[in-house]
Amino acid sequence: MEIEGMREFFAARVREYDDHMLNSVEGCREGYIKMAQLLPESAQKILDLGCGTGLELDEIFKKLPKVKVTGIDLTPEMLNVLKLKHFDKDLTLINENYFNYDLGVNEYDAVISFQTMHHYLKEDKIGLYNKIKRALKWGGIYIECDYMAADIEEERAKIKEYLMIKKQMGISDEMLYHIDIPYSVESQINMFKAAGLKAPELKFKKGNTAIIVGYK
Repeated sequence: MEIEGMREFFAARVREYDDHMLNSVEGCREGYIKMAQLLPESAQKILDLGCGTGLELDEIFKKLPKVKVTGIDLTPEMLNVLKLKHFDKDLTLINENYFNYDLGVNEYDAVISFQTMHHYLKEDKIGLYNKIKRALKWGGIYIECDYMAADIEEERAKIKEYLMIKKQMGISDEMLYHIDIPYSVESQINMFKAAGLKAPELKFKKGNTAIIVGYK
C-alpha cells in the first residue's frame, strides 16, 4: 500500500478536488448546503479548519456574504484556489497544521470542519475539540461534517489497519499521512462530550457523510 504525506496528497489532487467531492463522495454535495443552513444568521466570525478550496464556503457566503472567515489548511495549493475564488470576501488564510496553531479564546461565533477529521485518532481529536471549545464564544456552535464509520466494527477495523501501517512504515506521531481513520457517529458524539461541547447531535447523514454539531 502506497501512503502519501497529507500535504502532498492534496497538492497532487488540487485540480480535480472540487469535482471529486461534489460528484463522487456520497452526501458531500448535500452536506455543504446543510452546513450553511446550520450556521446561525447572527454569525459574524467563523473559523474553518481544513478549509481546502472552500467548497463549504461557497454555500456559506451565499447565506452570509459579509461574514469574516479565518481558514486554516496544510496545503498552500488549495489555499491559493480558495483565495482566487473568493478574492472579494473577508478571508484570512493560514497555511498551518491546525493541531499546532493557536486558535485563540472566545474568538468565533462558529467553528466548522468538512471532511478533514477522519485522519486522526480519538485522543488527538478530543484535544483539538477542547481547543475549538476555547476558541468559540459562549453559545457558539461547532459543526463537523465528516466521513464516519458505519458502526463500531468498521471503526475498530480501520483503527487496527492504521496502527499496523504506522508500525510497518515507522510513522511517528508528528508525521501526517493521508490515512482514513473514520469513527462511528456514536464515538464522535462521545468525543464531543469528552471535550465539554454541549448538546452534541447528529444533524445530517447520507452514506458515510454525517454532520454533528456541539455548542460551547
